[in-house]
Amino acid sequence: MSFLRPEGLRRGEARSKLMIDKKIRVLIAKPGLDGHDRGAKVIARALRDAGMEVIYTGLRQTPEMIASAAAQEDVDVIGLSILSGAHNTLCPQLMKLLREKGMADVTVLVGGIIPDADIPALKETGIAGIFLPGTSTQDIVDFIHKRLAPTH
Repeated sequence: MSFLRPEGLRRGEARSKLMIDKKIRVLIAKPGLDGHDRGAKVIARALRDAGMEVIYTGLRQTPEMIASAAAQEDVDVIGLSILSGAHNTLCPQLMKLLREKGMADVTVLVGGIIPDADIPALKETGIAGIFLPGTSTQDIVDFIHKRLAPTH
C-alpha cells in the first residue's frame, strides 16, 4: 500500500519522517486577574494556523494551574498573555514551578504590556521571548520555529 507513504520515501522512512515532524504543542494561558483574552485568542489561532497544536486554558489561571496543565499536556511552549502588570510576580513563580517539575526545557513566552525596564529581569528567570503590543503573529510563529528547530 505504497499510496500511504509520503511521496519519494521508502518503507520505514515514512514512519521516521512522521516522528520527526511531530506537531509543536503550545499552551496559551492568561495568568492573574486580567479579564481580557482577545489577544491570547488571536495568538492561539495564528499558532494553530501555522500547524501547531494549541491548548488554551482560559482566564484567571494561577502559575500552579499553568504548570500543571503544561505537564499534563506535555507541551513544548507556554505562551502567557499578561496585561495586568503582574508579570514580575507571575513569571518568576511559573518558572520556579516548571524547574521543580523538571520542565526547564519548555520554552516560555510572554506577551502583553511589559515595560522595557522589566524585560532583562524576566529573561533572567528563563523567559525565552517577550512580545510587546504590535508584534506580528508571524514574528511569534518564526520565533517558536527557530527556537524548537533542533527538536522538531
